Amino acid sequence: MSLTELTLAVLALLLTPGPTNSLVLLAGSERGWPGALRLVPAELSGYLVTVLPLAVMGATLFADHDALRTAVTLAAALWVAVLAVKLWQMPEVAGDGMSVGGSALFVTTALNPKALIFGLVLLPSPDRIAANLAIFTTLVVAVAIFWAGLGAALRKGGSGQPRAIPLLRRLASVWLAAISVVLIARGMGA
Repeated sequence: MSLTELTLAVLALLLTPGPTNSLVLLAGSERGWPGALRLVPAELSGYLVTVLPLAVMGATLFADHDALRTAVTLAAALWVAVLAVKLWQMPEVAGDGMSVGGSALFVTTALNPKALIFGLVLLPSPDRIAANLAIFTTLVVAVAIFWAGLGAALRKGGSGQPRAIPLLRRLASVWLAAISVVLIARGMGA
């Protein structure tokens, strides 16, 4: 795969709505763009903690241990389900107005099924792993900025908590629940 093909594949996968993007969108709508940007290091760290070891040695490990792939998939499904329930149960106005924190974003991203695709399929390349990781980290930051900006655009007048936040939380909760069900199905079928 050429660097251009890799860039387009990584970008397409990163832009796809999923657990991490849902949380960054919600953070942008709650905190505004500058506040959501403070969460970008948590997202990048979450991806790298999973992607880096997988890109270096994961394909061999998972090839020899099918149960490990299933366990990781089911752990991701469980975490996403927990997030869905937490978002659903949040009061209309959260105490601090924020439902997405750095630690939740980090864990969600580390367990994001996309990380498996990046680490096992798209990024491994013994001769250019550094270039692939540089492209990946740049695109993670750019896409996080995009989703945070999209969420911030949903804010009412740029200040305060918009009335749509409770609805966004519910929609994000339903979306995360659907992702969790798909992951459970994959994990059970793996």
